[in-house]
Amino acid sequence: MDRLTEMEAFAAVVDQGGFTDAAKKLGISKSAVSKHVSSLEARLGARLLNRTTRRVSPTEIGLAYYDRARRVLNDAGEADALVTAMQSAPSGLLRISVATDFGVNHLSPVLGEFLREYPEITVNMVLNNRYVELISEGFDLAVRIGELEDSSLRARKLAETKKRMVGAPSYFEKYGKPRRIDDLNEHKLLHYSNQASTNVWKLTAPSGEKRQVRTSGWLTVNDGQSLLNAAISGLGIAYLPSFLYADAMRKGLLEEAIPDLPEERLGIFAVYPPGRYTQPKVRAFIDFLVQTFKDKGPDDW
Repeated sequence: MDRLTEMEAFAAVVDQGGFTDAAKKLGISKSAVSKHVSSLEARLGARLLNRTTRRVSPTEIGLAYYDRARRVLNDAGEADALVTAMQSAPSGLLRISVATDFGVNHLSPVLGEFLREYPEITVNMVLNNRYVELISEGFDLAVRIGELEDSSLRARKLAETKKRMVGAPSYFEKYGKPRRIDDLNEHKLLHYSNQASTNVWKLTAPSGEKRQVRTSGWLTVNDGQSLLNAAISGLGIAYLPSFLYADAMRKGLLEEAIPDLPEERLGIFAVYPPGRYTQPKVRAFIDFLVQTFKDKGPDDW
């Protein structure tokens, strides 16, 4: 006989306290339940149930076997549910967290295409400039840029961007361009306040030496677009990712401050909660993002 069927019959007898109610629970005859349990006991060579005219209860061995059998049956049920879920069409509410700058400029414009492709999914996109706690705050997925913090979250790389120090031509005409990293101390700098250390820029010298430059900022804001606007207005030098500055640089509104510095590349990732399988709606959105950004290089934003 099938081992899972025998386990299920035995567990039902223990759960229901007897063969009659177990038969009703399983939708089979009482004699069939009895046959499955007897076959299980014969195969194991042990008595699992104490049977009296009034009640049925598990023996000590039966109780230990029940605990393990219940786990096996629960796992089997989850496996069946997994197959059903993975074959079902993506649907339901998808909650996404994304940095304001990236969400406004690069995610919002493509959401319509995703929703047309998956009409059974509804999206709640939350724009903020902090690392949300995905599980405790009820998010299905977040888009994060840069080095990922150590965590149990799963991640898939979508694209790369790079960071440069940029300023407006009008600023450089007035104050000149810094020729080396140490010259930054003589310039007006624009800082992003949501970084762990708002007044520290991690740079690489032409020699390859890693430098941490601690500089005072003339203006500090918590929004990358506002920082970009300040740089374009000639207020100072900003250290920005290419997905923010690329268009302004193409139009001649910004120039690189120290062109011979090695570039810093940053990964753009979709991160989502751990688990044995990925929900269809989450998997569909990640696959969509990978396809959307597959041709985006650091210089293509």
